[in-house]
Amino acid sequence: MDSVETTQESLEHAHHAAEHPTDYHAKQAALLIGMLAAALALCEMQEKQAQNAFLESHIAASDTWSFFQAKNIRATIAAQTATVLGSLPGAADDAAIQKRIADAHDAEARMRSEPTTGEGTKELAAKARALEEEREHNLHRYHHFEWVNGVLQISIVLASVSVVTRIRRLAWVAGTMGAIAAVSGLLLAIGVI
Repeated sequence: MDSVETTQESLEHAHHAAEHPTDYHAKQAALLIGMLAAALALCEMQEKQAQNAFLESHIAASDTWSFFQAKNIRATIAAQTATVLGSLPGAADDAAIQKRIADAHDAEARMRSEPTTGEGTKELAAKARALEEEREHNLHRYHHFEWVNGVLQISIVLASVSVVTRIRRLAWVAGTMGAIAAVSGLLLAIGVI
């Protein structure tokens, strides 16, 4: 059963119990369930956003590492080209071969580090590491929101059970758990934790 169905069912039970005007606990529990359901909905949106951000940064990091590998292969080929050209008989005396060797070394150097475009292997590796850090941060946020949502769902169930059983302590436990989870979700959403 998903959280929307659980919340809906809990609200229906609370609403039914709240129709009895002498039962103030049921009205208070219905209000608590409504607030917990609203917090759950907001935290589920944040969870989805964190999941999407994780996937985006994961894909970007993978793409950047792939680009790094391609540049690294091209730089290695340029270095090997210079080595092969340098080993040719008479290469030391041939100006055309010396120019091609210099061009191959220049190409390798550009592929290893290209600060103007940020597309050298050195710059790409730094960018990929930064994207990996961002990915891990987003994964942490996603997992934290999963925890928050789970606690909010349990709180809604406890508040519903308190209406049926008329045990007020369950409502207090539900409210306390829900408040802690909602504050935690809020702090996570604004970037404090």
